[in-house]
Amino acid sequence: MSISTEIIDGKIAVVTMNYPPVNALPVAGWFAIADAMDEAGKQSDLRVVVLRAEGRGFNAGVDIKEMQRTTGFDALVGANRGCYAAFKAIYECSIPVIAAVNGFCLGGGVGLVGNCDTIIAADDAYFGVPEVDRGALGAATHLSRLVPQHLMRTMYYTSRTIAAADLVPHGSVLEVVPRAELDSASMAVAQEIAAKDPRVLRAAKAALNGIDPVDVNKSYRFEQGFTFELNLAGVADEHRDEFVQSGKNLSV
Repeated sequence: MSISTEIIDGKIAVVTMNYPPVNALPVAGWFAIADAMDEAGKQSDLRVVVLRAEGRGFNAGVDIKEMQRTTGFDALVGANRGCYAAFKAIYECSIPVIAAVNGFCLGGGVGLVGNCDTIIAADDAYFGVPEVDRGALGAATHLSRLVPQHLMRTMYYTSRTIAAADLVPHGSVLEVVPRAELDSASMAVAQEIAAKDPRVLRAAKAALNGIDPVDVNKSYRFEQGFTFELNLAGVADEHRDEFVQSGKNLSV
């Protein structure tokens, strides 16, 4: 289980999530993504990052089983801080970040891709934020970067998912390709970006972040406050226990 980085042609960093069976990340995994993004941004020769995953799906969010087998609130606080750090590091990475999404992208996975600069998806990819079903809140900030407001609200309340192909008309997913072509399609866009002057790319990333209408870091942190309230009230524990007892394979 790991977050690994491979450097391609001295210009492209490929960060891979590999946490079988469903890439539901433990606390350490979220911080490892943050570290990988921070490190990529510090390397002056790098011009773009590709965030991808091995296995059945891109990301199933937080490892709820880790949270439920940990006494006290250490795992909860760790997951909240880790997600915040990972999302923030992607958004603030000094070079563009491309998400290459396969299969499911749920909960915290939406937080990751919502802060990326470009999204390429496989034809089996779908997105959703089932936090309401888990007694938690979060990632509406990032879902709202993928779909319009009213659709975001409906998806949030109902925990519905949306296929990658349906996001192309919204402009949030650049293209959808067969699963076998996902890596090559993502690399093609990465190489197109990597051909640019790295000084201009870094200035462009800072400029685009500077004109964003919503401060995604503060917005997400605000959401997390309601998650803590639900946990203190015992509501979130009830839903997480039910999820673990159900034996489902996907965590969010």
